[in-house]
Amino acid sequence: MHRIDVEGLELSTQILIEEALRRNVEVEVLDRSDNFIRLTKGSKVEYIKQATKTSADTYISSLIMENKIVTKMVLKEQDIQVPADSTFLSIEAANEKYNQFVGQNIVIKPKSTNFGKGIVIFKPLDSKDEYRRAIAHAFNYDSSVMVEQFLSGKEYRFLVVGNETVAVLHRVPANVSGDGIHTIAQLVEEKNKSPLRGIGYVTPLEKIKLGEIEKGFLQGQDKDFSYIPELGEVVYLRENSNISTGGDSLDYTDEMLNAYKDIAVKATKAVGAQICGADIMIQDIRDEPNPSNYGVIELNFNPALHIHNFPYKGHNRHVEQKVLDLLGLT
Repeated sequence: MHRIDVEGLELSTQILIEEALRRNVEVEVLDRSDNFIRLTKGSKVEYIKQATKTSADTYISSLIMENKIVTKMVLKEQDIQVPADSTFLSIEAANEKYNQFVGQNIVIKPKSTNFGKGIVIFKPLDSKDEYRRAIAHAFNYDSSVMVEQFLSGKEYRFLVVGNETVAVLHRVPANVSGDGIHTIAQLVEEKNKSPLRGIGYVTPLEKIKLGEIEKGFLQGQDKDFSYIPELGEVVYLRENSNISTGGDSLDYTDEMLNAYKDIAVKATKAVGAQICGADIMIQDIRDEPNPSNYGVIELNFNPALHIHNFPYKGHNRHVEQKVLDLLGLT
């Protein structure tokens, strides 16, 4: 097996390369900074960017998933549950509707977003100033912003490849567990020392940051970075559970009912995709799907592979094998 210099490449690309080499597929790194590679086996040639942008998906399917408004419209047509929302084209129009949302659990998000960027959650909304700041923040990322119903339950990431849900994760928001001695800032510093955590998706988990979003979320709990949690006290630093913002990943592939896995596949097919990360909120994974028990909150093109191979807790699902199988590189 030839060796390829994978330094600096995202971990998802690294594991795809390793599996390709194991299959005697020729690998060329075309653009390291863009994680752009070429895989060749006999007359079969595949160009892949960031591990999951492949020829298996059409350009329009990624554009549908990128546009949250269109995604929800398509899913609703297939009788797949999605949260209710309102869309605004200006800060002024959104701010005028504050009274419509006050007291409700809501999510404010850019129309087109990935990795949790620009998203703010209120449970419930009780401050006009914070609402206005969140709206302005979301408009930094897009010209349209959605105010969406927040669905209760736990969020799960379903990785769909082809006709199968190949892995399921529950992502826990960035957090620390107290020891009664150290401050939140000190606990974050210690947790970030783990070799599993880094910056730029070259490690299984991302380092936890202490920025304005974390500061504001702690203020809502009457805490700050100098607060000392009691022994065993878990303090959450964010509402959103993205791995990219310091969250932890727990493998739930075996525990998840097939009915929910089927919904993830159905949603993926509805937008014409082959590779998709479906984010689904579920009240209780032991109950069969019903309109009050689940909702698809996002479909993501270019989903990360590595989070399913190196979960904070759970089994390596070797999902890169499924991607190469899909591409016919066996």
